[in-house]
Amino acid sequence: MKASICFMDAFKSIELERVDDASGCEKDVLIDILTQRCNSQRLMIAEAYKDMYGRDLITDLKENLSHHFKEVMVGLMYPPASYDAHELWHALKGVDTEENCLIDILASRSNMEIFQMKEAYLMQYNNDLQQDIDSETSGHFRDTLMNLAQGTRMEGYADPSTAAQDAMEFQNISGQDIVDAINECYDGYFQELLVAIVLCIRDKPSYFAYRLYNAIHDFGFHNKTVIRILIARSEIDLMNIRQRYKERYGKSLFHDIKHFASGHYERALLAICSGDAEDY
Repeated sequence: MKASICFMDAFKSIELERVDDASGCEKDVLIDILTQRCNSQRLMIAEAYKDMYGRDLITDLKENLSHHFKEVMVGLMYPPASYDAHELWHALKGVDTEENCLIDILASRSNMEIFQMKEAYLMQYNNDLQQDIDSETSGHFRDTLMNLAQGTRMEGYADPSTAAQDAMEFQNISGQDIVDAINECYDGYFQELLVAIVLCIRDKPSYFAYRLYNAIHDFGFHNKTVIRILIARSEIDLMNIRQRYKERYGKSLFHDIKHFASGHYERALLAICSGDAEDY
């Protein structure tokens, strides 16, 4: 209940901030509340907020916040499957199809996660995810996405050594690593999708560390990608992603976000990312 009261007070002040250019301390309250609770606790806060004030918290966040800071705060309020569905909908139905969003989500989610996101997609948008993929993409890229969206692929190996043996068998026959073979034979988004599938099977945290580095350094801080990965992985493997990021690129994820982002948007991302003492 205290959290809901803090939200109401914060929103009253944010309305004034647009006119009076207040200090932004109320946004700090929102950051502290939303980023320091797990998803289930945030959903409980939203329910309490609705009961106390008769208003939808996500709607109020959308109406009272702006830009990328709003995207972070709103994104935190979705259950995981609903957030994936939200991201897929906008990737498919936006002005331009966001192929990399489709790749990141569908190549990395388990069969159960895909089933849940399809249910959420249908409930939220009254559309079938596979039908939308079929209509908005094309070629081998579409076919592979459609196969992934069925949520029926074989998951994992009973014996991890079997996976290594299969990879070694391929390399012995072909004379090259499977990723190198894919890069040599294919191009475009189909090639990126195949590589993403392989990398996610090998080491999912390393894949997302690679995607975050590209989003931050190669694409001029691609906000949507950074936000999506941090929110989606925050309660799954973000600590491992941070570790892989620092091992591979020499600087912490916390450091790079702090270098490229700013304001309350930066503070929100850093709060989700957290950080070790040496990262500050």
